[in-house]
Amino acid sequence: MSNSLKTPVPAGRPKTHKPTIALVGNPNAGKTSLFNALTGARQKIGNYPGVTVEKISGDFTHEGDTFEVIDVPGLYSMTPVSNDETVAVKVLEGDPEPPKLVVYVLDASNLERNLFLFSQLAETHTNVVVALTLTDVLDKEGARLDLAKLSSHLGCEVVPVIAHKGIGVEALKEAMARALASPDELELDVGFPKVVMDAADRVVDHMNRRGVALGRREARCVLLDEQCTTSERFRGIPELWAVIEEERQTVLGASGQGRTLDAQARYAWAAKVKKDSITPPVERRRSGTEKIDYFLTHRVFGLLFFLGVMYAVFQSIYTLAGPLMDVIDAGKSAVADFVRPMLDGTPVLQSLVVDGIIEGVGSVIIFLPQIIILFFFISVLEGTGYLARAAFLMDRLLGWCGLNGRAFIPLLSSFACAIPGVMSARVMPDERSRIMTVLVAPLMSCSARLPVYVLLIGAVIEPRYGAAWAGFSLFAMHFVGLAVAIPVVLILNKGVFKGKRLPFMLELPKYQWPRWRDVFLTITSRAKVFLVTAGTIIFAMSVLIWALLYFPRGDNPRYEREYSSLSAARQETVSLEQFQELRQREESILGRFGKAIEPAFAPAGFDWRLTTAILAAFPAREVVVPAMGILFGTGGDVDEADEGLVSAIQRSQWPDGRPLMTPWTAMSLMVFFALCCQCMATLAAIKRETNSWKWAAFAFVYMTTLAYVFSVAIQQIGRLVS
Repeated sequence: MSNSLKTPVPAGRPKTHKPTIALVGNPNAGKTSLFNALTGARQKIGNYPGVTVEKISGDFTHEGDTFEVIDVPGLYSMTPVSNDETVAVKVLEGDPEPPKLVVYVLDASNLERNLFLFSQLAETHTNVVVALTLTDVLDKEGARLDLAKLSSHLGCEVVPVIAHKGIGVEALKEAMARALASPDELELDVGFPKVVMDAADRVVDHMNRRGVALGRREARCVLLDEQCTTSERFRGIPELWAVIEEERQTVLGASGQGRTLDAQARYAWAAKVKKDSITPPVERRRSGTEKIDYFLTHRVFGLLFFLGVMYAVFQSIYTLAGPLMDVIDAGKSAVADFVRPMLDGTPVLQSLVVDGIIEGVGSVIIFLPQIIILFFFISVLEGTGYLARAAFLMDRLLGWCGLNGRAFIPLLSSFACAIPGVMSARVMPDERSRIMTVLVAPLMSCSARLPVYVLLIGAVIEPRYGAAWAGFSLFAMHFVGLAVAIPVVLILNKGVFKGKRLPFMLELPKYQWPRWRDVFLTITSRAKVFLVTAGTIIFAMSVLIWALLYFPRGDNPRYEREYSSLSAARQETVSLEQFQELRQREESILGRFGKAIEPAFAPAGFDWRLTTAILAAFPAREVVVPAMGILFGTGGDVDEADEGLVSAIQRSQWPDGRPLMTPWTAMSLMVFFALCCQCMATLAAIKRETNSWKWAAFAFVYMTTLAYVFSVAIQQIGRLVS
């Protein structure tokens, strides 16, 4: 097989300044691998103007010229059904400006299906070069490809490429340079029925006689698809639209199924191209993919295997991220300990740098291990082709409540951390299901809630009811959010997003080894996006929370007098410094706010200390336990297993002497943390993914309301039955 059908580069080729090249093709045709092979690390990620669909672009250089490549979202036809397909079509139609060249990524192993979109694309008379991928799969199947015949049928240059191995990439760059230097618009004859083309000629003739410019292709589009953009020119002019409707009746009769006739003609052309260009193997054997799919898509065995894979992924994220997060936390503490003595002479600056800036940066970086590990597994599963099978299996379980099968990825990953869960909702096929998934993903019980559960269960549940009930309580808390998410999705589906659920259409690609270069580039790009976008917001809010806890400064002499009046037993449990820090937090802006809203949370069984801990934990749930350590007088350097904190919680009382932390109060507080959106990082991620604070505010309000209602209900039921 030759590398490509080449023509010489014209002499004196004019230099252009970063021409834009669009990579277009069906999903799973190999666009990502080709994009990575062309651009390498020179990639940029952003959003298309006005929408949240991701825009991935990058540069490459060839013979001194620099070109910009845009990886257009995958699509199956020029009639979009989802948000990302709409964006792809707009890019090809010239919004904001048309690309100078389109590289159509054509899957050689699925030629007939891929040529449907190509036939539509060719009608826009676009300057096109075809990158023929997966030819190695075709070779393994024993089929032979006639490259010359394929190029002749398509009317443009065709370059075989195996991107992950670098084969054909340079030849493709040369073909792209030739096409940009000498643009040659496609002229493709799909071969529509004669009755259609005769009617189109009559429409063209009539319109031209009326002084209306209309081409033969546009006339045929109007006849077969009354929703096409050309139809809008005539629908408001009754005398012209009447002519079109009359010819539509001639062609289609009473059925009016123009799109069906259009699709039949295109697939007939695609089948002819495949027959002329590919010689099938002599003996058709059952492929390895078909054999594996018999097991992996089975109703029972496939689901069991899926659950096993997801459990392994979840456990890996949960266990592997922990040590890495501990290292980051230790590094943050080491930096703080190193900087703190340097600023002893300026207490305000010292606290700002150590407690505000260093803590703020640390609260951003500490999420990186979970994000990196999550996207590693997503990239590997997607690269092997298994992710599509998993979505197929889960659609049966999630479809009834209004979610698409692909929602399992963000929901599962949210059990480790809601941030990567929200980010991975990009796999959803349409904007409606993506927003719904983003809004319920934070309900999953993330790992940051675990220390709160362990602390309260160890302090209250286990001492009274034993280890068995303690273990059951911990298990149950991980499913509270999931149980609530189902009715929430139903309500959102019926009350907020009043639209039809898209049919679940997904291509099942052939199994293959993941492209490790693609995996690496995916991980690095996602980490960069998180640090630059969500990280900026988290850092700013962390500094703000520090200020609310630091100001106004308290009266230390008064605190010393209060401390000296404490009983000796009390002074043995808390030092003067810890008492001063506690009183400072109590009289800070945030502490005063906690006391002010204590009456609102009293029905849930929370005093001002628990309320302030909730407020202080807003930058990230990880600070809940240290905040409770400060507020309960044992210091902030504690964890969920700290015996002093457990003892302080057990001894805590209301002013009237009643115990603060009863089993019902512990359950109420755990459920509150399970359901509330008490995580600034998650809200920042929602804002970033939806491109609007509206949805972030909505998530915060509805989740906090649910948390409050459930917590109050639990506490009040407890009072009635105890």
